[in-house]
Amino acid sequence: MTSQAGRARPHGAVACGHPLVAKAVREILEDGGSAFDAALAGMAASCVAEPVLASLGGGGFLLAHSEARGTELYDFFVDTPRAGPQSTRQQHDALDVRRVTADFGTATQDFHIGVGTIATPGALPGLFAIHRALCDMPLGRLLEPAIRLAREGFALAPFQAYLFQVVRPIVQATAEVRALHCQRDGNLLGAGALFRQDALADCLEALAAEGERLYRDGELGASLCRLCREDGGLLTQADISGYRVMRRQPLSLRFDGAKIATNPAPSIGGALIADSLRRLDGQSLGAWGSLAHMRALAEAMIATNRARAEIIGGLVAGGEPLDDPEQEPFEKAGADRQHPPATRGTTHISVADSAGNLAAVSLSNGEGCGRLLPGSGIILNNMLGEEDLVGAELDDWSAGVRLGSMMAPSLAQRDDGSLIALGSGGSNRLRSAILQVLINATAFRRDLPAAVTAPRLHMEGGVCHLEQGYDEVVVSALKDIAPEAFQLWPTGNLFFGGVHAVGCTPGGELAAAGDPRRAGVADVF
Repeated sequence: MTSQAGRARPHGAVACGHPLVAKAVREILEDGGSAFDAALAGMAASCVAEPVLASLGGGGFLLAHSEARGTELYDFFVDTPRAGPQSTRQQHDALDVRRVTADFGTATQDFHIGVGTIATPGALPGLFAIHRALCDMPLGRLLEPAIRLAREGFALAPFQAYLFQVVRPIVQATAEVRALHCQRDGNLLGAGALFRQDALADCLEALAAEGERLYRDGELGASLCRLCREDGGLLTQADISGYRVMRRQPLSLRFDGAKIATNPAPSIGGALIADSLRRLDGQSLGAWGSLAHMRALAEAMIATNRARAEIIGGLVAGGEPLDDPEQEPFEKAGADRQHPPATRGTTHISVADSAGNLAAVSLSNGEGCGRLLPGSGIILNNMLGEEDLVGAELDDWSAGVRLGSMMAPSLAQRDDGSLIALGSGGSNRLRSAILQVLINATAFRRDLPAAVTAPRLHMEGGVCHLEQGYDEVVVSALKDIAPEAFQLWPTGNLFFGGVHAVGCTPGGELAAAGDPRRAGVADVF
């Protein structure tokens, strides 16, 4: 199911990338939880059901909206190691970093994995910080759906089985990850196979019982530091103890009469979306899919791409944290500290409840580094495996800073008072996916299913990528914009992201749309 519209005053709505994640969200909402309670339950369930895309060993963002608190952005993305590049140079020969190639069928992409690619995880601190700030139900209750999923196992979804194939060299990199992702004969688990994670279930139960100290200054954090110390990594106890979840003021702008809120600096996805929206605001776009619409969209994307270096440079001094969820002040980020971008695979969950609260959660684990946090079942990230971070010298990053991200959970409030919460997976393409759904839902007044499923355009690197579904006159005109680099894709290709969105009207009617490009599901109940 990709979309649903609901009657007035239902319990809630969810759109995400996996039916079991949607089920976890629904369970909490029907038990009386808020959108924020349900979003945390969905986040934990996603780390079980979508293991290539999400993990408690990675990081992400939560955009939260409520009438009482307004709109807030919780940044629990990963940090670079505090030891810094000098330590990297000293450990160069001992650092566990190796290149692997992912095979997408029509293309391949190189990644770096190994213990040396692990950045400081933010998902576990984020889970606890957001719970303290926004949630009403006990954390143990919110983790129950994820614990059951991990303990009892579930049939592997076709999309997740496909991702196993794509990142085969990563999920077969070591004996510990092979045991999780493979059959006894060594072949990868396929669609329909039982996927169980007993160690992760035990870990979630321990976290529910012992709280954040189990990670901050307990066995989980100590185990991560020991792994890095002994097996060629960079993280130390200072990284674990010093990590902070940032509560930020969202980047805000107006487009076609709508108020847009998105992910602010130091992340870059929201800024690039905002730049394109500002270029398009006030233009006469004509009808949806018209030549005027598509030419304006393509030209705005090209202009944003040309200005990208300048936009990213302007983020270095911006994006200072406001405070943390416990109202303790953070040290502000200095203008001389770099926030390198990380553009990795992601998943997204959008939730709305009957009280008008909305939550948009974007999560990423990179592709995973090929190692587990010992004794926990948690797959660790490979965020330091970016080409522009690792490179040939392995020291092109600043110490102890939050990585920038393309992830951009966003909120739109239309001039009629209706709200839309959305986000996307899709690496670099997620920004153009979110951009087009925002335009479809605001300027063209399309309902959520139509806004999400409409064919998309992506301009990057001088190449015009276009999904089928546009008039031939429009296709010919776009070919003229990129005469030597044009690619027409089948309708609904996962290359173009996966936007999952929920909506709420002032009268309380809810809607949801999951993107079929990435096995999206939606439920209004």
